[in-house]
Amino acid sequence: MATIPEQPTTVLPVDLMEMQLSTIDLLTAMYVSPEELEIPPASAECLEKLRAWCEDPNPTSAPSGIPSSISLYISLPLADSDKRFQVNLTIPLHCDQRGEALDQPPPPTYSLRPDWLSKAEVTKLAAAIPADADVFEALTHIQEQAVQLLASAQPEASPNSPWPSESAARGPLVRVWFYFPSLSTRAKRDDLVNHASEYALTGFVLAGKPGVLCLEGASADIDAYMKFIKTHSWGDIPSHQKKVSERFRETGAAVQRVFAGMEEITDSLGERSGQRANRGDMQALEQWLHARGLGDAFEKVIF
Repeated sequence: MATIPEQPTTVLPVDLMEMQLSTIDLLTAMYVSPEELEIPPASAECLEKLRAWCEDPNPTSAPSGIPSSISLYISLPLADSDKRFQVNLTIPLHCDQRGEALDQPPPPTYSLRPDWLSKAEVTKLAAAIPADADVFEALTHIQEQAVQLLASAQPEASPNSPWPSESAARGPLVRVWFYFPSLSTRAKRDDLVNHASEYALTGFVLAGKPGVLCLEGASADIDAYMKFIKTHSWGDIPSHQKKVSERFRETGAAVQRVFAGMEEITDSLGERSGQRANRGDMQALEQWLHARGLGDAFEKVIF
């Protein structure tokens, strides 16, 4: 089958690039907390390069190495709830080379990543974003619709009942422990938590140096989940940086679910140290696991 060549693109002209930078500046003013808006380091470096160019533009060409777009990770608060709505916002920095004069830059695209909606609901919500809305109107629309969906959602299952149903699992229950030399990016951590329910998995994520991921579920579900994470959530990370290793796998009839859902425990577990407060308290982790009857796993995973 013949492939259709991609349309060549070029960096936006200065006036349109300034509009994109202005939009990003307004977003950072609206979402001031790191929990609300995350700009990856590579994107932040690119933005500084573009700001310098817009202030003193090269008359012949834009700076080299400008990607076709940059991504921002926004976590929208929902009224009367402790839930948040994750939105990956992609802002174009290129336009095609057809020679047409543009008076507006290409619009952003939105990837919606809530952990409490079905894929069908997410698809429906994304399709309902007004086509002519600017980024601020679109985010407001997403936020308002998410609040309505949350209000109409069915109550969650009792924490005393198995979650998810063991009868729905595609095989015997196992508990698998993964080790990360380093796990830090907020969006990547959110994806580990948010997508677990789609694969009937429970467990926890601990970010930092080192990072730990514990998953409870069927082996086939765990394998599918990790494949999805590496392919989609980590798709923009070079392969040599996707350092994660399986350290320990618990199997057999004695394995029972310990966790009611999937959670991140990074900010609730002991004191953090290191230059960027990214080194977790391993003693606190050990005690936390012992309290849940999982103390034997600590030495197998950390050492």
